[in-house]
Amino acid sequence: MSEDERIAVGIVGTSWWADAMYLPALATHPHARLAAVCGRDEQKARLIAARWNIPGVYAGYREMIERGGLDAVIVASANNTHYDITMAAVDEGLHVLCEKPLALTYDQARRMAEAADRQGIKHMVPFTYSYMPVMRYLKELVDGGYIGRPYHLNMRYYTGYGRNGAYLWRFDVGKAGSGAVGDIGSHFLYLARHFFGDVSAVTCRLGHAVSRPSLDPHGQPYEPADDMAALLLEFDSGAQGVIHVSTVAYEDTHFGQTHHVELHGSGGTLHGLCDWDTVQRVEGARQGEGPAHPLPIPGHIWNGARRDTVHNTYRDIFRTQNVMAREFISAIAENKPLRPNFHDGAYVQKLVECALLSHREGRRVAVGELP
Repeated sequence: MSEDERIAVGIVGTSWWADAMYLPALATHPHARLAAVCGRDEQKARLIAARWNIPGVYAGYREMIERGGLDAVIVASANNTHYDITMAAVDEGLHVLCEKPLALTYDQARRMAEAADRQGIKHMVPFTYSYMPVMRYLKELVDGGYIGRPYHLNMRYYTGYGRNGAYLWRFDVGKAGSGAVGDIGSHFLYLARHFFGDVSAVTCRLGHAVSRPSLDPHGQPYEPADDMAALLLEFDSGAQGVIHVSTVAYEDTHFGQTHHVELHGSGGTLHGLCDWDTVQRVEGARQGEGPAHPLPIPGHIWNGARRDTVHNTYRDIFRTQNVMAREFISAIAENKPLRPNFHDGAYVQKLVECALLSHREGRRVAVGELP
Protein backbone atom coordinates (compact mmCIF):
# COMPACT_ATOMS: atom_id res chain seq x y z
CA MET A 1 0.00 0.00 0.00
CA SER A 2 1.38 3.40 -1.01
CA GLU A 3 1.68 6.31 1.41
CA ASP A 4 -1.16 8.12 -0.34
CA GLU A 5 -3.47 5.14 0.11
CA ARG A 6 -2.95 4.93 3.85
CA ILE A 7 -5.32 6.54 6.34
CA ALA A 8 -3.91 9.95 7.24
CA VAL A 9 -4.20 10.46 11.00
CA GLY A 10 -3.79 13.62 13.02
CA ILE A 11 -3.42 13.55 16.80
CA VAL A 12 -4.42 16.31 19.19
CA GLY A 13 -2.33 16.14 22.35
CA THR A 14 1.33 15.68 23.18
CA SER A 15 1.12 14.02 26.59
CA TRP A 16 3.08 10.93 27.62
CA TRP A 17 -0.09 8.95 26.96
CA ALA A 18 -0.18 10.00 23.31
CA ASP A 19 3.52 9.30 22.97
CA ALA A 20 3.37 5.90 24.67
CA MET A 21 0.01 4.51 23.59
CA TYR A 22 -1.17 6.04 20.32
CA LEU A 23 1.88 6.97 18.29
CA PRO A 24 3.70 3.60 18.58
CA ALA A 25 0.48 1.77 17.70
CA LEU A 26 -0.20 3.92 14.65
CA ALA A 27 3.39 4.01 13.43
CA THR A 28 3.41 0.25 12.84
CA HIS A 29 -0.11 -0.18 11.46
CA PRO A 30 0.03 -1.10 7.76
CA HIS A 31 -2.97 1.08 6.90
CA ALA A 32 -2.06 4.17 8.94
CA ARG A 33 0.02 7.23 8.13
CA LEU A 34 0.92 9.68 10.88
CA ALA A 35 0.23 12.96 9.10
CA ALA A 36 -0.10 15.69 11.72
CA VAL A 37 0.15 16.56 15.40
CA CYS A 38 -0.95 19.60 17.36
CA GLY A 39 -0.65 20.77 20.94
CA ARG A 40 -0.66 23.90 23.06
CA ASP A 41 3.13 23.68 23.38
CA GLU A 42 4.35 23.95 19.80
CA GLN A 43 7.95 23.13 20.75
CA LYS A 44 6.82 19.90 22.39
CA ALA A 45 4.69 19.12 19.32
CA ARG A 46 7.75 19.58 17.10
CA LEU A 47 9.78 17.21 19.27
CA ILE A 48 7.00 14.60 19.03
CA ALA A 49 6.82 15.10 15.26
CA ALA A 50 10.57 14.64 14.87
CA ARG A 51 10.54 11.47 17.00
CA TRP A 52 7.75 9.87 14.98
CA ASN A 53 8.51 11.37 11.57
CA ILE A 54 5.23 13.31 11.42
CA PRO A 55 5.31 15.93 8.64
CA GLY A 56 2.58 18.29 9.86
CA VAL A 57 2.88 20.30 13.08
CA TYR A 58 0.12 22.70 14.12
CA ALA A 59 -0.44 24.98 17.08
CA GLY A 60 -4.24 24.78 16.77
CA TYR A 61 -6.60 21.89 16.12
CA ARG A 62 -8.83 23.80 13.70
CA GLU A 63 -5.94 24.52 11.38
CA MET A 64 -4.85 20.89 11.55
CA ILE A 65 -8.35 19.63 10.80
CA GLU A 66 -8.91 22.06 7.93
CA ARG A 67 -5.45 21.99 6.33
CA GLY A 68 -3.85 18.72 7.41
CA GLY A 69 -5.28 16.54 4.63
CA LEU A 70 -6.57 14.10 7.23
CA ASP A 71 -8.88 11.10 7.16
CA ALA A 72 -9.04 10.59 10.93
CA VAL A 73 -8.34 12.39 14.19
CA ILE A 74 -7.36 11.12 17.63
CA VAL A 75 -8.40 13.44 20.46
CA ALA A 76 -6.04 12.87 23.39
CA SER A 77 -6.30 16.28 25.05
CA ALA A 78 -7.86 17.60 28.26
CA ASN A 79 -11.50 16.72 28.99
CA ASN A 80 -12.84 20.25 28.45
CA THR A 81 -11.51 20.26 24.86
CA HIS A 82 -13.08 16.98 23.72
CA TYR A 83 -16.43 18.37 22.58
CA ASP A 84 -15.16 21.26 20.47
CA ILE A 85 -12.35 19.31 18.81
CA THR A 86 -14.49 16.27 18.09
CA MET A 87 -17.38 18.29 16.67
CA ALA A 88 -14.98 20.22 14.41
CA ALA A 89 -13.55 16.96 13.10
CA VAL A 90 -16.97 15.38 12.67
CA ASP A 91 -18.18 18.43 10.75
CA GLU A 92 -15.34 17.82 8.29
CA GLY A 93 -16.39 14.19 7.91
CA LEU A 94 -13.30 12.81 9.66
CA HIS A 95 -13.29 9.58 11.64
CA VAL A 96 -12.68 10.26 15.33
CA LEU A 97 -11.24 8.39 18.29
CA CYS A 98 -11.81 10.46 21.43
CA GLU A 99 -10.42 9.69 24.85
CA LYS A 100 -12.71 9.15 27.80
CA PRO A 101 -14.62 10.82 29.30
CA LEU A 102 -16.18 11.65 25.96
CA ALA A 103 -17.35 15.09 27.15
CA LEU A 104 -17.96 17.21 30.23
CA THR A 105 -21.69 16.45 30.23
CA TYR A 106 -24.06 13.79 29.00
CA ASP A 107 -25.82 16.32 26.75
CA GLN A 108 -22.54 17.07 24.99
CA ALA A 109 -21.68 13.38 24.66
CA ARG A 110 -25.11 12.57 23.24
CA ARG A 111 -24.79 15.32 20.65
CA MET A 112 -21.35 14.04 19.66
CA ALA A 113 -22.73 10.55 19.07
CA GLU A 114 -25.68 11.86 17.07
CA ALA A 115 -23.46 14.06 14.90
CA ALA A 116 -21.07 11.17 14.22
CA ASP A 117 -23.95 8.97 13.14
CA ARG A 118 -25.28 11.65 10.80
CA GLN A 119 -21.90 11.89 9.11
CA GLY A 120 -21.52 8.13 8.82
CA ILE A 121 -18.02 8.16 10.27
CA LYS A 122 -16.24 5.61 12.46
CA HIS A 123 -16.11 6.74 16.09
CA MET A 124 -14.52 5.24 19.17
CA VAL A 125 -14.05 5.85 22.90
CA PRO A 126 -11.27 3.51 24.08
CA PHE A 127 -11.96 2.28 27.60
CA THR A 128 -8.43 1.01 28.00
CA TYR A 129 -8.77 -1.53 30.79
CA SER A 130 -11.36 -3.63 28.98
CA TYR A 131 -8.56 -4.82 26.68
CA MET A 132 -6.34 -6.12 29.49
CA PRO A 133 -6.16 -9.92 30.00
CA VAL A 134 -7.88 -10.12 33.40
CA MET A 135 -10.90 -8.13 32.23
CA ARG A 136 -11.10 -9.92 28.89
CA TYR A 137 -11.04 -13.33 30.51
CA LEU A 138 -13.64 -12.34 33.11
CA LYS A 139 -15.89 -11.13 30.30
CA GLU A 140 -15.43 -14.39 28.40
CA LEU A 141 -16.26 -16.45 31.49
CA VAL A 142 -19.35 -14.40 32.35
CA ASP A 143 -20.62 -14.61 28.77
CA GLY A 144 -19.99 -18.36 28.86
CA GLY A 145 -22.25 -18.77 31.87
CA TYR A 146 -19.58 -19.44 34.51
CA ILE A 147 -21.41 -17.55 37.27
CA GLY A 148 -24.91 -18.27 35.96
CA ARG A 149 -27.42 -15.46 36.49
CA PRO A 150 -25.50 -12.41 37.78
CA TYR A 151 -26.33 -11.38 41.36
CA HIS A 152 -23.82 -8.70 42.24
CA LEU A 153 -20.38 -7.30 41.47
CA ASN A 154 -17.79 -5.47 43.53
CA MET A 155 -15.13 -3.47 41.70
CA ARG A 156 -12.36 -1.39 43.24
CA TYR A 157 -9.89 0.91 41.51
CA TYR A 158 -7.22 2.23 43.87
CA THR A 159 -4.57 4.73 42.82
CA GLY A 160 -2.67 7.53 44.46
CA TYR A 161 -2.25 10.42 42.01
CA GLY A 162 -4.57 12.55 44.16
CA ARG A 163 -2.59 12.17 47.38
CA ASN A 164 -0.51 15.24 46.58
CA GLY A 165 -2.46 18.36 47.50
CA ALA A 166 -1.08 20.44 44.62
CA TYR A 167 -3.39 21.81 41.92
CA LEU A 168 -4.14 19.27 39.20
CA TRP A 169 -6.56 19.92 36.34
CA ARG A 170 -8.12 16.51 36.93
CA PHE A 171 -9.52 17.92 40.19
CA ASP A 172 -10.80 21.11 38.56
CA VAL A 173 -14.51 20.69 37.75
CA GLY A 174 -14.36 23.32 35.01
CA LYS A 175 -11.63 21.45 33.14
CA ALA A 176 -12.36 17.83 34.03
CA GLY A 177 -16.15 17.82 34.54
CA SER A 178 -15.74 15.72 37.68
CA GLY A 179 -12.96 14.09 39.67
CA ALA A 180 -12.38 10.45 40.51
CA VAL A 181 -15.91 9.41 39.58
CA GLY A 182 -15.45 10.53 35.96
CA ASP A 183 -11.74 10.02 35.51
CA ILE A 184 -11.11 6.50 36.84
CA GLY A 185 -14.73 5.72 37.68
CA SER A 186 -15.76 5.92 34.02
CA HIS A 187 -13.50 2.94 33.26
CA PHE A 188 -15.22 0.76 35.84
CA LEU A 189 -18.70 2.01 34.97
CA TYR A 190 -18.02 0.86 31.43
CA LEU A 191 -16.77 -2.50 32.67
CA ALA A 192 -19.75 -2.95 35.00
CA ARG A 193 -22.11 -2.58 32.06
CA HIS A 194 -19.77 -4.73 29.95
CA PHE A 195 -20.12 -7.56 32.47
CA PHE A 196 -23.74 -7.23 33.67
CA GLY A 197 -25.64 -5.11 31.13
CA ASP A 198 -27.55 -1.84 31.38
CA VAL A 199 -27.93 0.05 34.65
CA SER A 200 -31.32 1.21 35.91
CA ALA A 201 -30.32 3.36 38.92
CA VAL A 202 -27.28 4.90 40.60
CA THR A 203 -26.62 5.99 44.18
CA CYS A 204 -23.35 7.77 44.87
CA ARG A 205 -21.33 9.52 47.54
CA LEU A 206 -18.31 11.57 46.54
CA GLY A 207 -15.38 12.25 48.86
CA HIS A 208 -12.82 15.04 49.24
CA ALA A 209 -10.01 13.64 51.36
CA VAL A 210 -7.16 15.99 50.43
CA SER A 211 -7.23 19.79 50.69
CA ARG A 212 -6.27 21.58 47.47
CA PRO A 213 -5.37 25.19 46.64
CA SER A 214 -8.33 27.57 46.29
CA LEU A 215 -6.79 29.13 43.15
CA ASP A 216 -5.54 27.55 39.95
CA PRO A 217 -2.04 28.31 38.56
CA HIS A 218 -3.46 31.45 36.88
CA GLY A 219 -4.76 32.76 40.18
CA GLN A 220 -8.39 32.00 39.36
CA PRO A 221 -10.81 30.30 41.76
CA TYR A 222 -12.16 26.93 40.71
CA GLU A 223 -14.48 24.22 42.01
CA PRO A 224 -12.44 21.31 43.42
CA ALA A 225 -13.59 17.89 42.27
CA ASP A 226 -13.91 14.64 44.21
CA ASP A 227 -10.85 12.50 44.86
CA MET A 228 -12.82 9.34 45.74
CA ALA A 229 -16.28 7.96 45.14
CA ALA A 230 -18.50 5.08 46.24
CA LEU A 231 -21.30 3.99 43.92
CA LEU A 232 -24.18 1.55 44.20
CA LEU A 233 -25.57 0.35 40.88
CA GLU A 234 -28.87 -1.36 40.16
CA PHE A 235 -28.92 -3.26 36.87
CA ASP A 236 -31.92 -3.84 34.62
CA SER A 237 -31.51 -7.56 35.36
CA GLY A 238 -32.03 -7.00 39.09
CA ALA A 239 -28.35 -7.48 39.90
CA GLN A 240 -26.51 -5.02 42.11
CA GLY A 241 -23.07 -3.50 41.84
CA VAL A 242 -20.67 -1.66 44.13
CA ILE A 243 -17.85 0.42 42.67
CA HIS A 244 -15.27 2.14 44.84
CA VAL A 245 -12.70 4.39 43.18
CA SER A 246 -9.98 6.30 44.97
CA THR A 247 -7.15 8.56 43.85
CA VAL A 248 -5.80 8.87 47.41
CA ALA A 249 -4.91 5.21 48.06
CA TYR A 250 -1.29 4.29 48.70
CA GLU A 251 -0.50 1.50 46.22
CA ASP A 252 3.21 0.88 45.89
CA THR A 253 3.24 -0.83 42.47
CA HIS A 254 4.87 0.04 39.15
CA PHE A 255 1.88 2.13 38.08
CA GLY A 256 0.81 3.08 41.59
CA GLN A 257 -2.58 1.44 41.19
CA THR A 258 -4.48 -1.83 41.64
CA HIS A 259 -7.71 -3.23 40.14
CA HIS A 260 -9.96 -5.68 41.98
CA VAL A 261 -13.09 -7.38 40.58
CA GLU A 262 -15.49 -9.80 42.28
CA LEU A 263 -18.46 -11.24 40.37
CA HIS A 264 -21.11 -13.47 41.95
CA GLY A 265 -24.11 -15.26 40.49
CA SER A 266 -26.43 -18.22 40.74
CA GLY A 267 -23.79 -20.60 39.43
CA GLY A 268 -20.59 -19.43 41.03
CA THR A 269 -18.00 -16.78 41.71
CA LEU A 270 -15.17 -15.05 39.86
CA HIS A 271 -12.33 -12.96 41.28
CA GLY A 272 -9.92 -10.85 39.24
CA LEU A 273 -6.81 -8.95 40.32
CA CYS A 274 -4.36 -6.83 38.39
CA ASP A 275 -1.80 -5.17 40.65
CA TRP A 276 -0.20 -3.24 37.77
CA ASP A 277 3.14 -4.73 38.66
CA THR A 278 3.50 -8.49 38.15
CA VAL A 279 0.11 -9.99 39.09
CA GLN A 280 -2.65 -10.61 36.53
CA ARG A 281 -4.83 -13.27 38.10
CA VAL A 282 -8.30 -14.76 37.71
CA GLU A 283 -9.81 -17.20 40.22
CA GLY A 284 -13.20 -18.83 40.32
CA ALA A 285 -15.41 -21.59 41.61
CA ARG A 286 -18.66 -23.02 40.33
CA GLN A 287 -21.23 -24.02 42.91
CA GLY A 288 -20.17 -27.29 44.54
CA GLU A 289 -16.51 -27.04 43.51
CA GLY A 290 -15.22 -25.79 46.84
CA PRO A 291 -13.23 -22.56 47.35
CA ALA A 292 -12.11 -20.34 44.50
CA HIS A 293 -9.09 -21.68 42.64
CA PRO A 294 -6.81 -20.26 39.92
CA LEU A 295 -8.22 -20.09 36.41
CA PRO A 296 -5.17 -19.59 34.20
CA ILE A 297 -5.73 -16.93 31.55
CA PRO A 298 -5.66 -18.83 28.24
CA GLY A 299 -3.24 -18.20 25.40
CA HIS A 300 -5.78 -16.70 23.03
CA ILE A 301 -6.41 -13.93 25.56
CA TRP A 302 -2.71 -13.10 25.84
CA ASN A 303 -2.34 -13.36 22.06
CA GLY A 304 1.44 -13.19 22.24
CA ALA A 305 1.69 -10.41 24.83
CA ARG A 306 4.41 -10.76 27.42
CA ARG A 307 3.25 -11.97 30.84
CA ASP A 308 6.24 -11.12 33.06
CA THR A 309 5.06 -7.63 34.04
CA VAL A 310 1.85 -5.72 33.50
CA HIS A 311 3.91 -2.93 31.95
CA ASN A 312 5.13 -5.26 29.21
CA THR A 313 1.68 -6.76 28.75
CA TYR A 314 -0.03 -3.45 28.15
CA ARG A 315 2.72 -2.22 25.84
CA ASP A 316 2.42 -5.37 23.70
CA ILE A 317 -1.38 -5.29 23.66
CA PHE A 318 -1.79 -1.67 22.61
CA ARG A 319 1.18 -1.45 20.28
CA THR A 320 0.89 -4.74 18.39
CA GLN A 321 -2.61 -6.21 18.75
CA ASN A 322 -5.70 -5.09 16.86
CA VAL A 323 -7.23 -3.13 19.73
CA MET A 324 -7.85 0.51 20.57
CA ALA A 325 -6.01 2.81 18.10
CA ARG A 326 -5.06 -0.08 15.82
CA GLU A 327 -8.63 -1.40 15.82
CA PHE A 328 -9.85 2.11 14.99
CA ILE A 329 -7.67 2.20 11.88
CA SER A 330 -8.62 -1.35 10.88
CA ALA A 331 -12.33 -0.52 11.17
CA ILE A 332 -11.88 2.45 8.84
CA ALA A 333 -9.81 0.48 6.33
CA GLU A 334 -12.16 -2.51 6.30
CA ASN A 335 -15.42 -0.62 6.94
CA LYS A 336 -16.23 -2.73 9.99
CA PRO A 337 -18.32 -1.93 13.10
CA LEU A 338 -16.45 -0.47 16.04
CA ARG A 339 -17.01 -0.71 19.81
CA PRO A 340 -16.83 0.95 22.23
CA ASN A 341 -18.14 3.90 20.25
CA PHE A 342 -19.50 7.36 21.06
CA HIS A 343 -22.83 5.84 22.13
CA ASP A 344 -21.00 3.73 24.71
CA GLY A 345 -19.07 6.79 25.82
CA ALA A 346 -22.29 8.80 26.11
CA TYR A 347 -23.92 6.03 28.15
CA VAL A 348 -21.04 6.05 30.61
CA GLN A 349 -21.23 9.84 30.79
CA LYS A 350 -24.92 9.47 31.58
CA LEU A 351 -24.05 7.19 34.51
CA VAL A 352 -21.43 9.67 35.72
CA GLU A 353 -24.04 12.42 35.58
CA CYS A 354 -26.48 10.26 37.55
CA ALA A 355 -23.75 9.75 40.16
CA LEU A 356 -23.10 13.49 40.44
CA LEU A 357 -26.83 14.19 40.76
CA SER A 358 -27.20 11.46 43.38
CA HIS A 359 -24.46 12.97 45.51
CA ARG A 360 -25.73 16.52 45.06
CA GLU A 361 -29.32 15.69 46.02
CA GLY A 362 -28.58 12.85 48.41
CA ARG A 363 -30.83 10.31 46.69
CA ARG A 364 -31.07 7.34 44.38
CA VAL A 365 -31.25 8.47 40.74
CA ALA A 366 -33.00 6.40 38.09
CA VAL A 367 -31.03 6.41 34.83
CA GLY A 368 -34.29 7.10 32.99
CA GLU A 369 -34.49 10.52 34.65
CA LEU A 370 -31.91 11.75 32.14
CA PRO A 371 -33.41 12.00 28.64
